[in-house]
Order: sequence, then C-alpha cells, then structure tokens
Amino acid sequence: MGIDDLAVGPLSDVDSAPCAARAAFWERVWPDEVTPRPAFANDLAADALWLAELPSHAPAVTVWHGDGASEQLLLARVAAALHGSRCKLREVPCGTGDSRAGQRKAVSMHSPEALAELYKPHAISASRRGEVAVAWHQQCASPYDIRRWRDGTFQGEDYRLIDAALVAASPDEFGPLARAMAEVMGHCDGFFATDFFLYWRARELAAAAQLELLGDPVAGYRDLQVRRLG
Repeated sequence: MGIDDLAVGPLSDVDSAPCAARAAFWERVWPDEVTPRPAFANDLAADALWLAELPSHAPAVTVWHGDGASEQLLLARVAAALHGSRCKLREVPCGTGDSRAGQRKAVSMHSPEALAELYKPHAISASRRGEVAVAWHQQCASPYDIRRWRDGTFQGEDYRLIDAALVAASPDEFGPLARAMAEVMGHCDGFFATDFFLYWRARELAAAAQLELLGDPVAGYRDLQVRRLG
C-alpha cells in the first residue's frame, strides 16, 4: 500500500477507484519541478483496491500509528475496510498520547531499535473497531480540507488557519521561504504539515497576492525567498 497523507485534501472518493478527486488534489500539490512525478491516479486506485480485497487475503492486520491525524486516519480506514469481516485488527501505538507540536511522535520518528521495543501488538476490541470505522466514514463525508487529531477525536477545518500561520511566519522583507515553512511546521498541532503541502499553500497565497515569492522554482522551494504583502 502506498503512502497518502490522509490529514489533508478531500477524502470523498479515496476508497473508490479511480479516486479522481483525491488524485486531482495531489496533482495540484506536487511541485512541477520535482521529478519523477508519482502516478497519483494509479497509486491511489491501487490502494483502494488493495484495501477492498484485504479481508479476503489476510487473517489479521497490524497497524502501527502515532499521534498525527494521518496515522490515526489510516487506522480508521483499515478498520472500516475490515468491517464485517473475520479478519483480526491489531495495533502498535507509537505515539506519546499528546498530538501537540513538540510532544507528538510519528512512527517514522523512532529508530529501528525503538520500533523493535514497541512491537507489542494487541487486538482492538470489536466496539472500538466499530467506533473508528464510523469515524472514518464521517471524515470521508466531511467537506473539510484539513483534519487534526486532538484529544482522541478528529477536528476539521479549511485552509484559512494554516494559510494565516504561513502569512504570519513570512517576513515583510524577503527572507527564506523554507524558514517560514519551518516556523509553521514547528507550531502545527494535530497533524504534520509537510514541506510539499506548505509549499503548495505558499504558491496559492502568492497567486492570491498575499505572499510574493522570489527566485527560480526549478531549483526547489529551498532556494526561494518570500515576503508578506499588504
């Protein structure tokens, strides 16, 4: 199964190949200058089909997850895919239980040695499986663009909060875009705002005349300068 940041973008058709709306979102987010470009439509459709067939191919599934919305949504997505099947669902929690920036942990933030120590999978009860499966369907039906994981629940919002944070982090005179993005990442609770996602939002804000970008994008966002516009 591929890696899809489920915390951002539409989820309405993520489980229904060809996942056209989901693929179109990632086509917009992905920078033109970054190659090779993933085959989003094919990859997302493959994920959806793989999950649909999972109950008939596996007697048990183990999901590793941390404190971010994307990993919690993956757990919920798998629970929904297994709903009504005899396939067992197990989990390996790798987080701290605190989704605030500076406190949370993702699976990838652990060393291989630490992950080996954490590998104590335990079964998820039928009632909890049902609850997280319902949560997945609720998020897929939600119109929100961003999902945060806070106090054990998903909270949705549009792009305005993250955009405002990016504008606030940008200087009045030109400075590194990467620095402004890092500022937003360091204070983003509930989900991990990735560099490509924030770079996309910066481009959208530039198109809306809220930010100005300076430099050659072919070299990548790390060589771009940004300033806040009035």
